[in-house]
Amino acid sequence: MGEPSRTALKVAVLMGGPSAEREVSLSSGRECAAALRGEGYDVIEVDAGPDLCTRLDEIKPDVAFNALHGRWGEDGCVQGILEWLGIPYTHSGVLASALAMDKEKAKIAFRAEGLPVAESGLWPVEAIRRRHVMARPYVVKPYNEGSSVGVYIVPEGANTPPDIAADSPDVMMVEAYLPGRELTTTVVGDRALAVTEIITEGWYDYEAKYSEGGSRHVIPAEIPAEIELHCLDYALRAHEVLGCRGVSRTDFRWDEARGLDGLVLLETNTQPGMTPTSLSPEQAAAAGMSFGQFCAWMVEDASCNR
Repeated sequence: MGEPSRTALKVAVLMGGPSAEREVSLSSGRECAAALRGEGYDVIEVDAGPDLCTRLDEIKPDVAFNALHGRWGEDGCVQGILEWLGIPYTHSGVLASALAMDKEKAKIAFRAEGLPVAESGLWPVEAIRRRHVMARPYVVKPYNEGSSVGVYIVPEGANTPPDIAADSPDVMMVEAYLPGRELTTTVVGDRALAVTEIITEGWYDYEAKYSEGGSRHVIPAEIPAEIELHCLDYALRAHEVLGCRGVSRTDFRWDEARGLDGLVLLETNTQPGMTPTSLSPEQAAAAGMSFGQFCAWMVEDASCNR
């Protein structure tokens, strides 16, 4: 028997879920579901709650399109469920997802590969509240969340340590603050697509990422050819060293006053946003893939044992 035709494929788009990024995941999921219907797939939208296993057993999809963001959907948990159920799925597998989501462990892998990363470490929140645990300026953020959720920037002139919210994790990452321009590169399969510069008035935070007009994207980025080539190379190497599959997006800071030495890899995202203002769909479009074609590529790439 050959492969089932596209119109026969039943795709469950997993979205929402219980993470801090639930709302943007719902937006991603709705956009992807609409695009996949436009490409001829039979699509069912699934809000990934505690009954996810039961829902998937009832639906019996041919493919699960993972449009979840944040913990549980991006850190290997839902990937493990899909492996257990034997449902082919998009994006990275259990290990790569867990590794990329743990920013400090991902950095260990990046350093071993010779990729440039910022100085950082994990500290108890109580210690971070009491004193400056790193030379200023620095950034405090969860080491296992995405989308700039719960990020604190401590400027050079700050006298007091950051006032971390009471509902923050017990342990957080403290990372040297890197000045410079925000750059990002999407990898699709074994190809790094392009370099986008993200221009905002201030910090590229959750609102800037997901609000209309919150940031401006320049693609291709207006940067020297050497920096562009190294962004593409570093993103592909990051994708490979973590063991990513499907689509990933790697973010950089570039201090142009320091040339190539000023290019630093921040992190790799295994579940890039798929909303109208998202970076990866823009890069795919620049490479000649419509949004529908981009989503369809992920469905056709889906598998178990990722």
